[in-house]
Amino acid sequence: MDDPFCGWYFRCQSEDRTLALIPAVHAAHGNRFGSLQIISDTGIRTIAFPGEKACVDKHRPYAVLGNSVFSETGIRLNERRDDISLLGELCFGDLSRIRYDMMGPFCCVPFMECRHSIASMRHTVNGTLWINGAEYRFRDGIGYLEGDRGRSFPRRYAWTQCFFEGGSLMLSVADIPLGRLCITGVIGIIRVCKKEYRLATYLGARAAMIRGGEVLIRQGSMTLYAALQENKAYALKAPTEGDMTRSIRENVSCRARYRFCIGQKTVLSLETTQAAFEYEYPSLGGSSAEP
Repeated sequence: MDDPFCGWYFRCQSEDRTLALIPAVHAAHGNRFGSLQIISDTGIRTIAFPGEKACVDKHRPYAVLGNSVFSETGIRLNERRDDISLLGELCFGDLSRIRYDMMGPFCCVPFMECRHSIASMRHTVNGTLWINGAEYRFRDGIGYLEGDRGRSFPRRYAWTQCFFEGGSLMLSVADIPLGRLCITGVIGIIRVCKKEYRLATYLGARAAMIRGGEVLIRQGSMTLYAALQENKAYALKAPTEGDMTRSIRENVSCRARYRFCIGQKTVLSLETTQAAFEYEYPSLGGSSAEP
């Protein structure tokens, strides 16, 4: 692994439960180690693995931590310790891939702090996991799969993902250091009825507003508004120069609102109680800027 950190984010959702698993490998201070973070509606559990028992592929969704395997076809958990019991298997349907690399031309820029990839916007999830005795059963559930690698998570960022009837969306807005400059980078995909809309800095997208849990993106005639309406976040570990010393907060299943428009036409207007949302900007308050 050339990058100080590399991890994959597997999000699985049923009608009434949400579970996210993050297998990752990190290198810092001459040491290499692995971790599995498990995020549910009720909390977060972090499990450490020695480096020799941890492997993550940075090019495709594949990780091995101890006896557990994570891949684009599913997840198999098999870890038993004095205080940990992870068992079960999930099977994924065909992945819904995006048209081309999420990073666009930035995928060729060296020394990026963090590189983001999307392996699947939406796929089916079937099977059962038992995590310390708690059962997570998925029957025709929905899954999302993305990856991050590099040195550190951005200093400030907002990230959200959700499913809706006939589609899904993700949006990330972050401080991107480029030498002495720092820009606000935007990447987002809205998949509606098999049609893909992309918002990205390299396509002219800009953050028109980031405030109080709200984000407004403009790109030509397109606007995307996302708002965190319910903060049920749990503390999650994130990398700084490869070391898992930073604490961020993730809502794995919360209430959020979205609105996507092209010109005067509303393509998507949605309020959901099962959104994933991270908001690592200062909360400044203020009135809503929904278009």
